[in-house]
Amino acid sequence: MEQIQNQDKLSIVALGGVNEIGKNMYVIQYNDDIVVIDCGSKFPDESLLGIDLIIPDISYLLENKDKVRGLVITHGHEDHIGGIPYIIKQLNMPIYATLLTLGLIEVKLKEHGILNTTTTHVIDSNSSLTFGAIQISFFRTNHSIPDCLGIVFDTPQGTIVHTGDFKFDLTPVNEQYADIHKMASIGEKGVLALLSESTNAERPGFTPSERLVGDHIEESFTKATGKIFLSTFASNVNRLQQVIVATEKTNRKIALLGRSMVNVVNIALKLGYLRMPPDMLIEAQDVNRYAPNELVILCTGSQGEPVAALSRLASGTHRQVEVSPGDTVILAATPIPGNERNVARIVDNLFARGVKVIYGSGAVTGMHVSGHASQDELKLMLTLMKPRYFIPIHGEYRMLYQHRILAESVGVDPDNIFIINNGEVVDFSNSEARKERHIPNGNTLVDGLGIGDVGHIVLRDRKVLAEDGILIFVLTLSNTDGKTVSSIDVISRGFVYVKESEGLLKELQQIALSSITQIKEAKTNQWSVYKQSIKDAVGKYLYAQIKRRPMILPIIIQV
Repeated sequence: MEQIQNQDKLSIVALGGVNEIGKNMYVIQYNDDIVVIDCGSKFPDESLLGIDLIIPDISYLLENKDKVRGLVITHGHEDHIGGIPYIIKQLNMPIYATLLTLGLIEVKLKEHGILNTTTTHVIDSNSSLTFGAIQISFFRTNHSIPDCLGIVFDTPQGTIVHTGDFKFDLTPVNEQYADIHKMASIGEKGVLALLSESTNAERPGFTPSERLVGDHIEESFTKATGKIFLSTFASNVNRLQQVIVATEKTNRKIALLGRSMVNVVNIALKLGYLRMPPDMLIEAQDVNRYAPNELVILCTGSQGEPVAALSRLASGTHRQVEVSPGDTVILAATPIPGNERNVARIVDNLFARGVKVIYGSGAVTGMHVSGHASQDELKLMLTLMKPRYFIPIHGEYRMLYQHRILAESVGVDPDNIFIINNGEVVDFSNSEARKERHIPNGNTLVDGLGIGDVGHIVLRDRKVLAEDGILIFVLTLSNTDGKTVSSIDVISRGFVYVKESEGLLKELQQIALSSITQIKEAKTNQWSVYKQSIKDAVGKYLYAQIKRRPMILPIIIQV
């Protein structure tokens, strides 16, 4: 693999998070010092059968592990921290994060049994770190989770700024105001390159303040007569605080459903990021002790996840709590593209149960605002930083391209804007940038406890099994003369229903036996030849007769 040469060179590498939403990971390298920014995950689409998570490919880091100085985290969302426990098992590097972010990370490390072997450090917007010739400082930003940071890398070649996820919320719920003056000061000193998120680059104007959602939540709580179920992202601590305020004003109790919701609320309460009256939180199993108009249930599943709490409530399969006619369900989140069908199914099921459902676009219901900067905020960040070079990150290609147009509109030289792909490198020499190199890069797939052990061939087999099923042919041969001891057994799974297809299976038995007979006549005793003969003969027959291509698995037993 190509190495970054030690020639007073500054390099930026995207290992994840460009041309996609999720699994963010970026590398800043100056000579022999590598600093990693974020380590996220993303969920697979329907083509990746059985895969639990997708995390960044860290092949380059593993080959340069003696140069890796640390992992710096911008904030605590899954697309920025979800891959950490899997990556730390392969490359144990110190982790630097804010208090809340570190609390969320440590839960993951503990679940994976590696908390005691991982070095962690708490940082804030006033912290400074030094790794060789790289000096790191921070500035506070607003987002939909507290304790978010932008990162400044001062190097002999120049200053690199990574914004993290941000928006400019001038009335933040948690009163963590963005360090706008510090951003302007950084820009005045000179920024060689800016890496800025692009999620809302297609949306005009400014993203509304999170505080507006609180007013709509309180209004809905006041009107509700039965139980209130509110589903949102568990990590949106600021919104959870507004739910708590509305719950207190309407004299209700709160119960939590969903592991991530329980984890986040407990951590945020412990660390002081949520403020709640001591007797407000009740256990889910105690819900039936209260009248419906005394309850608020905070639950996961706003994106239609099939196994999340909201989905089970909608289908009536939740073990502790049920949705009843007259209850109110609030989806305080806009469906992520691709999740609309799952959300719609849940909404249909809820309406069928006689429930009032508040759902749809946050702009319509007032129950959700984005945590990401819209066009005018992105232009404001560019204006504050005044970068010489600009690299849009964290978005699909159309978002990155739109962000490029925004940068040009505020005066960034078009020749100094790089839209890169994962694995591409932007090198700086004498403070001049060029994009010429590419580091081999892809996705690492997580299936259960396996990390990267599911590849293209396994996924192809899973696809075949999902589409046409499997046929297993069990052939028993004599160890002495190689003759068939018994008839060939045919086992069907996911191909045809055996009781209704006995004729077809008997036909397949004869075809397999005939193919074996021909091989014996050729006096070939290699098992691989027997197996391939069965596959070829049965496969051609099935496709000619019924246009199906099941997986065909011959098994030979020698007795």
